[in-house]
This record gives sequence, structure tokens and C-alpha cells, in this order.
Amino acid sequence: MKIALIGTGKMGCMFEKAAGEKGMTVAERFMDVRPLVADENTKSVLKDVSVLVDFSVPDAVMGNIRAACELGKALVEGTTGWNRFLGEAEALVLKSKIGMVYASNFSIGVNLFYRMVEEAARLIGPFPQYDVFIEEAHHKHKKDAPSGTALVLKEIVGRHHPGAQVPVTSLRAGSIPGIHTVGFDSPSDTIRLEHSARNREGLAEGAVLAAEWICNKKGFFNFRDVADQMIQRRK
Repeated sequence: MKIALIGTGKMGCMFEKAAGEKGMTVAERFMDVRPLVADENTKSVLKDVSVLVDFSVPDAVMGNIRAACELGKALVEGTTGWNRFLGEAEALVLKSKIGMVYASNFSIGVNLFYRMVEEAARLIGPFPQYDVFIEEAHHKHKKDAPSGTALVLKEIVGRHHPGAQVPVTSLRAGSIPGIHTVGFDSPSDTIRLEHSARNREGLAEGAVLAAEWICNKKGFFNFRDVADQMIQRRK
């Protein structure tokens, strides 16, 4: 399976390493000095490429999605901080009939954490004495705050605590890979659920899994769809 990588930063390099361990080949690389464009030359060099994987920057995402649609190539979108364009992105992908998987976090552990938080929020929902809070911490170079993962957690909690004010606290310091905590606090006790990433390798492994999954599929998917399908297969 041949992949084209958009973005050659830390996550792009980590993805390339993880893909190689799975027997995939990164056949082409696109970056600032060689952006992805849907011209005849690019169509030619991507002839044998199955999936594009984007770990670039938020401002480049919609351009990369449009190019993928015009090129007719499946896309794994690993960049964060562009969620305000989700509706536009979905419309483009569905119209072009390509496949795309996106996520605020491709970590398999985080996606399992989402399900755990959902169940906890459902159980605690009927007890109004509990207030919910979210804390997240990342390295000092992360540009978006709150993190996309924290926003997903807030959305999940909100389904079971409608109308509740759920504060999100963000910390940016040092080299923290990523810590997300969801707390349920009452006058009597506190319940805390936490996911702590040791490194970014889990993100790369999840993106590789997404690339395998989206190959030859059509539609607009969240990585949670991938995780949910794998869980259902085990039942």
C-alpha cells in the first residue's frame, strides 16, 4: 500500500515510521515548498498512491481536502484546529465520492477513553449534585487551546448533562505529550477519569489504522467510526 504524506513535521515523521513497520510505503511527500495541488503532474505522480495522510497546519487543511477531492484520493486528516470547516469539508467529500477519516485525536486509547467518559456521563447524569469539569495539558508548541480532544469530551458530556456549564482548563508547558482529565465533583466526593499519553506514537499508529480502513471506502468518517467498528467486530 502506497501513501502520500502531507506535512513532514514531527507527526509526519512518526507516521512514516509507523507506516513502514506495517509494510506501507510513503511514496510522495508534500510540504510548504511543495504543496499538494490537483494538477496533471500531481495526478501522474500519485497514480499508484491509495491514501493521502495530512499532518500539516490548520490553514492548509481545506486546500488539501479540495485537492484530494479533485484528485479522487482517499484522505486521512490528522491536523487539528480546523473544526469550524467540518460542514464544508463533509459536503466536498460526499460530492466528490472519495473517502475521508478525520479526528481530533487518532490515539486508539483516547478513542476508547471517549467511550468510557460517555458511559460515566450517562451514569452520573441523573444526579444533579455533580458538576463536570475538563482539564487538558499539552506541550508548549501546541497551537490550539482548548485541544480538539477536550472539545470532543465536552460534547460527549453535554449529551448527558444538557444545559450544564462545563469549564475547560488548558495548560501549555514543556514537552507534555497530552493529558486529558474529566472530573465529576459533588459536595461529598470527586470522580476523575484521565488519559495520559506517554508519547505521540499512539497517534501515528491510529493514523496508520485509519489509512488501512479508509482505503477503497467512500464517505466522511470520524476515527470514532473506525474504533466503534472494531469494537463491534469483537462482540
